[in-house]
Amino acid sequence: MKRLAYLFFLNLLAFGACREPFEPEIDEVDLDVLVVEGYLDSDGSRSLISLSYTRPIQANSMQLSPVEGATLYLESSTGDRYPLSDIGGGSYQFEENISEQDQYKLRIFLPNGNSYSSDDMTPIITPDIIDVGFERNEEGVEIFLTTKGDQNADDFLWTYEETWAFRPPFPSQVKYVPETQAVVLRNPDERIDLCYKSERNSDLLLETSSRFEDQFVFRQAINQINEGDERLSLRYSILISQMALSKDASEFWEILKKNTDDLGSIFSPLPSIIRGNITNDQNPDAPVIGQVSIGKVRQQRLFIDLRDVVPWRAVVPEYFGCIQEPDTVLVRDYDSFFRSGGNLPTLPIFTENGIEPIGYRYASASCVDCTRRGSNVKPDFWEDL
Repeated sequence: MKRLAYLFFLNLLAFGACREPFEPEIDEVDLDVLVVEGYLDSDGSRSLISLSYTRPIQANSMQLSPVEGATLYLESSTGDRYPLSDIGGGSYQFEENISEQDQYKLRIFLPNGNSYSSDDMTPIITPDIIDVGFERNEEGVEIFLTTKGDQNADDFLWTYEETWAFRPPFPSQVKYVPETQAVVLRNPDERIDLCYKSERNSDLLLETSSRFEDQFVFRQAINQINEGDERLSLRYSILISQMALSKDASEFWEILKKNTDDLGSIFSPLPSIIRGNITNDQNPDAPVIGQVSIGKVRQQRLFIDLRDVVPWRAVVPEYFGCIQEPDTVLVRDYDSFFRSGGNLPTLPIFTENGIEPIGYRYASASCVDCTRRGSNVKPDFWEDL
């Protein structure tokens, strides 16, 4: 859920109660507000709670600072406690299969002695995602899903994580070794010609199923990939998570979304504050930003290949100006050209009957080494063609 943190940043002073106004007096220079966010999966799948503080940098400017070393547990109405693990960076992991018939509170104990509690929460069983698909359109590619609400799950929040494979303009499978002054083949774990990059969405995707006949949400727009985007230059994957919300949680996110949409920039005047379901135990009037929910999370993954959307010509600004130099770097000149790492060998050059290359053409490392923009480690979930 850290993907939503920037929304809290934009709405830093924008907390207004869904039920009643809440406008605390906050000295700007002393502003230090706890931000709590997350959706706990009641079915045992890995889920996270994120803790951070708002920190003033200068007038009209804030940043989020992670809270580490806190103690968190989920407490049932019968007194059972389910601890969360501190995994660093302000993230706390929950992996418990709990009863969906009980009520729960999230308890938070900070290193500074302050403690916070959520309102009572009852897990919501999120309906399955019926279908996930995509459509080529004039703007690019739209990704959508279909689902259906029920009497217990009317309001939905969707998040997604997208991952894509990409190549640099001038792929190379060789490297220069200064110790031997030779160009040799790279090992598989050293490859720089194929990389992967992942991002989580930061916008709020909300819908109420009762707005539709039979609560049938058909082809809900999830993501739009514009024409020429690098994400579809080779192979693309998106993992969509569907979460049912309580009415109070839905109101919180709707107000937050409206506040965010109404802001022209992070320096625009901010609306009133939104009170979530987290309260300071020592001072109930103390400002705190947060909405925690609990329920069964449904997920579905979609892969899209370049061949599914052709014609598609990727335009990558980072590669503007990339050229493969026409001159050949001969063996005797390898060290002077390649030792610094600024240039990398790309294409071997042979004589007419030669077995060993007499040299290599080359390009700037930023045009050859994809690990400068991503990772060469293939994700566990990745399915090759």
